[in-house]
Amino acid sequence: MENCIFCKIAAGEIPSAKAYEDDEIVIFKDIEPKAKIHLLCVPKEHFAYLSETDDRRAALLGRTLQKIGRLKDSLGLGGGYRVVINQGENAGQTVLHLHLHLLGGEALPWE
Repeated sequence: MENCIFCKIAAGEIPSAKAYEDDEIVIFKDIEPKAKIHLLCVPKEHFAYLSETDDRRAALLGRTLQKIGRLKDSLGLGGGYRVVINQGENAGQTVLHLHLHLLGGEALPWE
């Protein structure tokens, strides 16, 4: 999508503090962190909602979760972390490109 900020970050058109990148995803620091470590894990393929997930996208999300599990230590999340996917305005989704929030680096309250 030409006006999607996450697509532009994934394409390298907008700089970000990248922690990891491969051919399917990019992980970078959130600019408004809600925890000591707050990363965004963004599939490079643009889609906004879980309801848009077909078998191919479901497989992509599965691989993404596996990668997060393998990368947790190098991302600073070895002590535990939370994975959050906001869906829709009422849930706080501000960018309409599906992304996973990775929160950790400290004990997280449940609010």
